[in-house]
Amino acid sequence: MEKDETQENNTGVTLPWTSTEDLRGKQSVRATFRLTAKAIDALSAVSTHLGIKQKSLFDYLMEDLRALNLIAREIQSYRFRKHNRVQKTFVLSRKTLCSIEKVSKDYNAPRDALVEYSLLRLLPMIAGEKEKHEKRKEILVEITRHLKQGQKILNKAGVLLGEEDPVFNKFETALTIYENARRNIETFVEKGKLIEDF
Repeated sequence: MEKDETQENNTGVTLPWTSTEDLRGKQSVRATFRLTAKAIDALSAVSTHLGIKQKSLFDYLMEDLRALNLIAREIQSYRFRKHNRVQKTFVLSRKTLCSIEKVSKDYNAPRDALVEYSLLRLLPMIAGEKEKHEKRKEILVEITRHLKQGQKILNKAGVLLGEEDPVFNKFETALTIYENARRNIETFVEKGKLIEDF
């Protein structure tokens, strides 16, 4: 008789079983790899810029078995060893570490190389974000200019209509919201500065 893979809880709702194996795969472990500064910086830049934890980003990249297998097939060990590398310890899920080790064993590929090339997959994303960052800076300049123009109009409305006038009050409220939005945009653009030098 086959085991039923669902269970009924005390509310009468049928739920899928959970397994200790799945939960163990989510456990955090530490693993050390020798990588180029460029690969380490790519992970850090994308993590900070997008507001994603490094562990989540690392797990996302390394759990992509299709990509890991493709990388393992293409690795040329002699080219991989030529670069200067630094030792870096990462926190990752047990499942991620198992994926790396399995592919490394299956293809006789260095673990460090799998991680290195997986992290370098972030470079096209960084290049695209770098382009957008420059455009965001231009837009921020225009927004700031536009806000200053609005403040001049508000001052003029204050002189011509008085600060108690409903038109003055509504426009002042609109400018306050606009200034808050501009400040939030400026903060986002400031955060993006770390990809400028990439």
